[in-house]
Amino acid sequence: MVLLHTPVCDFGLPAPDFDLPGVDGRRWTRDAVRGPAGLLVMFICNHCPYVQAVRERLVREARDLAALGIGVVAISANDPADYPEDDFAHMQAIAREFGYPFPYLFDESQQVARAYGAVCTPDFFGYNRALELQYRGRLDASGRQPAPAGAVRELYEAMKQVAGTGRGPAAQLPGMGCSIKWKAQGN
Repeated sequence: MVLLHTPVCDFGLPAPDFDLPGVDGRRWTRDAVRGPAGLLVMFICNHCPYVQAVRERLVREARDLAALGIGVVAISANDPADYPEDDFAHMQAIAREFGYPFPYLFDESQQVARAYGAVCTPDFFGYNRALELQYRGRLDASGRQPAPAGAVRELYEAMKQVAGTGRGPAAQLPGMGCSIKWKAQGN
């Protein structure tokens, strides 16, 4: 496991489009998942301990953000040949087990993850209604530990601000997680 930190937010960067299969049997595009107030794109996977530690909080944040008009989508881009827990069947099982209220998509070619510049799981990209990047920070201060009582919901608060003002917070702390498991070149 390689621990990586996300880069600083590149404010205003447009959200790349995508068309990916979801665990629900549908194909999803960026415009199909965006909300009237913005979009949160999360790169996650099944096997990463950083993601495993926050699954329940991802569900809570997605539900609360939906109420603010923020669409939420999760994308897994890990290579299942090397990480079988991240294959499509396991994605379907995890989505059911945790009751994901957002589309969970498979980026088999890894082109979408590359287009976004995703580096780790989890990696959060928060966009305003014009699909301009406004947040590239962490979920909260917990990392891969349980969230302490009273932990600030950094992602939620940032996206709440984006929904209300169209702008993310100037100060953002980078997220952290396991490196995305890229396919060998030529695959």
